[in-house]
Amino acid sequence: MTIVTENHVTPKAAVAQGTSVPKTNWKRMFGMQEMGVYYALLLLIVALTVITTYLGQSNYLSVQNLSNVVYQSSLIAIMAVAMTVVLISGNFDLSVASVAALSAVMLIGNADAIGFWPAAGLAMVVAMSIGLLNGAIVQFVGINAFIVTLGTMTAVRGLVLIYTDGRSLSASDPAVIATMKAFEGGRHDVFWLVLAAGAALLAFGAFRAFQTRMAGKRLRPAVLAMVVIGIFFLLVSWASGGELILRNPVIYMAIFTAIVWFTLTFTMVGRRVYAVGGNSEAARLSGISVTRYKLMAFVFCSGAAGLAGILFASRLRSINPAGLQGAELTVIAAAILGGTSLFGGAGSVIKTLAGALLLYSLTNGFNILNLGANWQGLIEGVVVVTAAAIYTVGGSKTKSRTGG
Repeated sequence: MTIVTENHVTPKAAVAQGTSVPKTNWKRMFGMQEMGVYYALLLLIVALTVITTYLGQSNYLSVQNLSNVVYQSSLIAIMAVAMTVVLISGNFDLSVASVAALSAVMLIGNADAIGFWPAAGLAMVVAMSIGLLNGAIVQFVGINAFIVTLGTMTAVRGLVLIYTDGRSLSASDPAVIATMKAFEGGRHDVFWLVLAAGAALLAFGAFRAFQTRMAGKRLRPAVLAMVVIGIFFLLVSWASGGELILRNPVIYMAIFTAIVWFTLTFTMVGRRVYAVGGNSEAARLSGISVTRYKLMAFVFCSGAAGLAGILFASRLRSINPAGLQGAELTVIAAAILGGTSLFGGAGSVIKTLAGALLLYSLTNGFNILNLGANWQGLIEGVVVVTAAAIYTVGGSKTKSRTGG
């Protein structure tokens, strides 16, 4: 067996040796497959801004409205980021929304009796246990993940109906309600934090780009993403006029996404998750515990759904048995819009976050323009199918050019 290694040399050494420095494929990096969801989000925001201005309605591009869009999308985005990890690992989870609903029910149903934090802990344990059950059935019994999670989605929704007896539950203890408000409804002026984060990301990204260039390596998309996000944060800070109010769920979402992105991009755990999803047999032969990482992905996804359910219940201080029904489709749509492969081994949580923002920007725009729910469903469906087609065709062309 021949092993091919890639030798990285500095530009000076490359010139001395008479070899060329690897060139960054800028066309591919800024192509539709890599940047399509960002282009779509930017185009949508511009289009909605022009339309609302022309019709004399409230400015879509106001910081207040954009903050509202981010707030509305935060819970779905948290679940979509975790769903991306499951998809990268080569599996699928349809039960996220039902798990989130059960987590919300466990919180509301027990918070008055035992307190908010013990009830929240119980809700997280129940949610992660369902993820462990999903993973165990898929990995040890060998049933397809789509079938398993479709079954648990229905079963868990049934548990929600049994626990609530088909009735809405509400928190009544004033102390519990106060804690819920503080946990979910807190507002913070994060102008200086966003400004500092933007400057740090831009500086670090530029430094890594320079470092990559001097090492004679190709520029990684993650480095470019840091630069773009840093510039975006700086623009948001500038547009806010010195005051940028964000609610707790948005901050939780940002921290959660940043941790997952860093883990997938820069750690051994992340590289192994991609390896397991890309080629599980090759990963197994290289010494990676495929079963462990696939199980971890299921538990992680259900844990994120549990957190989303706790935030959802804290937001309303009540839960309806039909709460979050159908949200799993929005979660998966956000991941697909972000270009996450349904076959494993490829995906980006930053793009998934952009996909969630795209979906909720559409919804917000529809509400401003007073379009009916039927049109919303039609247009969102067309957007998802179009995005999937772009990524599929783009991936096929890439494979044909590289001989893959």
